[in-house]
Amino acid sequence: MSLEEKLNLIRRNTVEIITESELRELLKKGGYGYIGFEPSGLVHIGWIIWARKLQDLIDAGVDMIVLAATWHAWINDKLGGDIKLIREASQFVKHFLKALGVKIKDVNFIDAEELVSDSNYWALVLKVAKKLTLARVKRATTIMGRKSSEAELDFSKLIYPCMQVADIFYLKVDIALGGTDQRRAHVLAREIAKPLGFKKPIAIHTPLLIGLGGVKRMEAGEEEMLIEYKMSKSKPETCIFVHDTPNDIRRKIRMAYCPPRQIKYNPIIEINKLILFSKEDFVLHVEREEKYGGPLDIESFSQLVELYKAGKLHPLDLKNATAEALIKELEPIRKYLNENEEAKRILKSLIDVVFKRKLKLR
Repeated sequence: MSLEEKLNLIRRNTVEIITESELRELLKKGGYGYIGFEPSGLVHIGWIIWARKLQDLIDAGVDMIVLAATWHAWINDKLGGDIKLIREASQFVKHFLKALGVKIKDVNFIDAEELVSDSNYWALVLKVAKKLTLARVKRATTIMGRKSSEAELDFSKLIYPCMQVADIFYLKVDIALGGTDQRRAHVLAREIAKPLGFKKPIAIHTPLLIGLGGVKRMEAGEEEMLIEYKMSKSKPETCIFVHDTPNDIRRKIRMAYCPPRQIKYNPIIEINKLILFSKEDFVLHVEREEKYGGPLDIESFSQLVELYKAGKLHPLDLKNATAEALIKELEPIRKYLNENEEAKRILKSLIDVVFKRKLKLR
């Protein structure tokens, strides 16, 4: 693969690369990258976006580390702070990546337990903290999917951004991969790298998939708004899980926000853009009666946008076609999760926790 081919592979389906010139130089000699994930419960389709980018980086010759951020999830109160269940959830993510087709044999999986057991790691966390003001750290708490005001209720939340920056330095990586919600942590790492004697990490950010409820108000800036409305497992009815049954997928998409002719912040359009049409040679097949135009094959995302904006594709027809395409796309994952005994056991445990939480909220 040529240098340009590697760059094009990494560029596709990303929001930004900070900076592309640095990435170009790195790819000439090779390097290390990482992505950290919180083992926080069930896996939704938004995770497919970063998982595919992980594979793109592997294919481009980058040695990738995947950090199971178990302690970070504990600080963030995920799974009720049950560290045992959090560790199980991290194993489930490995199964998800394998089911998706990521070449996990080429990935170096590291558990946060390895980092926190080293006193040098905690020394690094403190060094990072000493380079940051309280205001900067509070603003960065959005990387946890939380508002900065929540840090005032639980001081441990302020440690989280310092840990994430320390992760990058401790692992000595050249590239930090994450969704746009991780941007503030990556920028902090770039800003304080040199004073602490580390190299500035290249930051690669993938888009966030918005929830099925869509975006109906825009009071904050776009970055904050997208974080607020991103697909989240804490809102299961506006979220499609990778294990959802075909009927669940059809039901959830049928109820989704999908205004006629609207492209921006339309979750059904976003699923097509970021999940379905992100695969080469994908064709969206629309079944409809002859009186409504007959069956239609849409061969590109730009064609979909053109048809939908012009009102030549009804929202219900788009929803039905998207649901069937997504069911087909997720079939290998569902099959794997049903056949692998460990994955099936962990999935049941996670579903039980979610169900009990629902009962408690009633």
